[in-house]
Amino acid sequence: MTTERKVAVITGASQGIGAGLVRGFLDRGFRVVANSRSIQPDRSPDVLAVAGDIADPAVAERVIREAVTRFGRVDTLVNNAGAFLAKPFTEYTVEDYTRIVTLNLAGFFYVSQHAVRQMLGQGGGHIVNVTTTLVGQPVKGVPSILASLTKGGLDAATRSLAIEYADKGIRVNAVAPGVIRTPMHAPETHAALSRLHPVGRLGEVSEVVEAVLYLESAAFVTGETLHVDGGAHAGHW
Repeated sequence: MTTERKVAVITGASQGIGAGLVRGFLDRGFRVVANSRSIQPDRSPDVLAVAGDIADPAVAERVIREAVTRFGRVDTLVNNAGAFLAKPFTEYTVEDYTRIVTLNLAGFFYVSQHAVRQMLGQGGGHIVNVTTTLVGQPVKGVPSILASLTKGGLDAATRSLAIEYADKGIRVNAVAPGVIRTPMHAPETHAALSRLHPVGRLGEVSEVVEAVLYLESAAFVTGETLHVDGGAHAGHW
């Protein structure tokens, strides 16, 4: 086993943005550890698929452990796994709250702890949290308190961890997408969803991937939230 090539761990990696991130990091020359509950084995020697719910502390530990066992290191963690549920505030159920909070927060917390421990031993690394533009610019027609509560927590945690570990060589950033064209959104909704962005269209998976890869190469950037939302964060329109 050689350890010269960098290694990225990507959660929520089976489809949409996550699958795009896997391809993007492979194209950048990384080895990739891909996690999701439904991830399938990959024949590429440069990809290790680790199935399981990243919100489970045992799965989070296994993802990082198997990354180190297979590839020898963890250079980047992209916390992409998450869920979004838009409902009026009073209509959220206990089950809704538990599911969203567990995935969006626990799914970040445990795997990031293990990744940071590994990065400290290596002398550095990078974490990117995928949040949402709704954290900073709520939309009247998109009730999303659980997104604000959980992804807003990740946005704040990004800056907190960036400061905590800046002198240890670990950078922490975030990408805040708008509505991205993925299988999550049926084609008949695209026209209405496009109007949520000042530029008048949906974002593409490739544009989120490009933002993450920019942060990966931007060695002087930490504690940053990079909006990929067609201008939605800038104000009302």
